[in-house]
Amino acid sequence: MTATDAPAVPTSTIYGDSTTDPLLMYGPIVADRLPDGAEPQPYERITVTPVGTTIGAEVSGLRLGGDLDAATLAELRRALLEWKVLFFRDQHISREDHRAFAELWGELEQHPFFKYTQPGQTDVDVTTLAKGMASAGVENSWHNDVTWSATPSFGAVLRAVELPESGGDTLWTDTAAAYDTLPAAFREHIDHLSAEHDWLHAFGKSMPSEAVDLLRPHLPAVQHPLVRVIPETGRRVLFACQVFTTRVLGVSQEESDEILSVIYRHVQRPEFQVRLRWRPDTVAMWDNRTCQHYAASDYFPQKRVMDRISIVGDIPVGIGG
Repeated sequence: MTATDAPAVPTSTIYGDSTTDPLLMYGPIVADRLPDGAEPQPYERITVTPVGTTIGAEVSGLRLGGDLDAATLAELRRALLEWKVLFFRDQHISREDHRAFAELWGELEQHPFFKYTQPGQTDVDVTTLAKGMASAGVENSWHNDVTWSATPSFGAVLRAVELPESGGDTLWTDTAAAYDTLPAAFREHIDHLSAEHDWLHAFGKSMPSEAVDLLRPHLPAVQHPLVRVIPETGRRVLFACQVFTTRVLGVSQEESDEILSVIYRHVQRPEFQVRLRWRPDTVAMWDNRTCQHYAASDYFPQKRVMDRISIVGDIPVGIGG
């Protein structure tokens, strides 16, 4: 297919040509895996095998748990910053090992709702997510976790326990690569904008009114930079997701809708994605700051059981912040 034969792509009304409108981009869309000026370094304690171009790598040569030495953990931290999501196969570990491994990365996260719906329950443990005939998977939309919190999750560790015969894959998309490949004029336009994030935008629609009334005073909408800067690397990432982001601040509603639509469609390009086909005892860990994820819900009514635990994050910082 030649450029003249290519099907028409809807153009934005605000960004109207191929140098400014990401929806008009086609052909090679290639991003750097590392931040400007960074050079790849060898791994000596672990083996890192790329799965995607800029996102996703399989790590071998270790058993996950709380007893990893400082040098190995340092290499894992570097690998996570470099690849955004790490895959570990054949991890025959217990829930205690799972939790202990997550604790190496920071304070464990209790879902913000629980503080108010389960007062007095302060212990944080691995959560089992069982989907099947009684509860179908509904996580099949692109999102970062709990962006409606003042301190969204740093990351999560997810382990496959029981899987359907086929289906149930998880996908991640690289929001650093997505930012880097936006047209320069679009990047400059959004670099210093902020957006509102709100759990009512998603969870609130299916909650009884009494639950909303209980939670709302404690969990108001929050504002985060639309372009987030990762402190360890200086990497800029797009930080808006269609599940929790409600509007861009400081612009008209029309422009807000336009900006978010462009970002969502660009972030969801396959060029930025990696897909994991789960096997029993596979573990995935991802940096919630630098990628979004999507759990394919194509296995109902088969059963899919996963164990998961999350790590507390910090306040997102924007450019110049």
